[in-house]
Amino acid sequence: MVRILFVCLGNICRSPMAEAIFLQLVKKANLVDQFEIDSAGTGHWHVGEKAHRGTLAVLNTHEVPYTGRARQITRADLGKWDYIITMDEDNMEAVRLLGSSSARIVSMMSFAPERGFSEVPDPYYDGRYELVYDLLNSACTGLLSTLLKDRRDLFVEVASSQPIPAT
Repeated sequence: MVRILFVCLGNICRSPMAEAIFLQLVKKANLVDQFEIDSAGTGHWHVGEKAHRGTLAVLNTHEVPYTGRARQITRADLGKWDYIITMDEDNMEAVRLLGSSSARIVSMMSFAPERGFSEVPDPYYDGRYELVYDLLNSACTGLLSTLLKDRRDLFVEVASSQPIPAT
């Protein structure tokens, strides 16, 4: 099983969107039982809240379900997850400040370098939810493709030979 935690600032925009998109890709690839997927924020401001209405609207437009609630990343998360995937450098720094981690801490956009973005912009401030969806869809597709290649031993043979589905 591969455990992935997506992290942004408040866990109401980018990380829940990444969680929802990645889960949909995993479902389409028939790999749900191979993954544990969650999201969290580095801040506490929105704990317990639903995702931002802009996030929910763009996910709904693309027929990607999401019902999660915001939570804050904890020190315990550092030992639970195989991958902690951050949306920007500030998120990465905040995760690293929690302490040493057995997880691989990686930038989300490292899985979609062709998009030309080093960070996922925060739509909470500028309303660019559709752009964020497009970037995260590319990066989540790249992440799944990378995992299927690099960690083939963890997946059933039939799943590793399937093409990555487009959303």
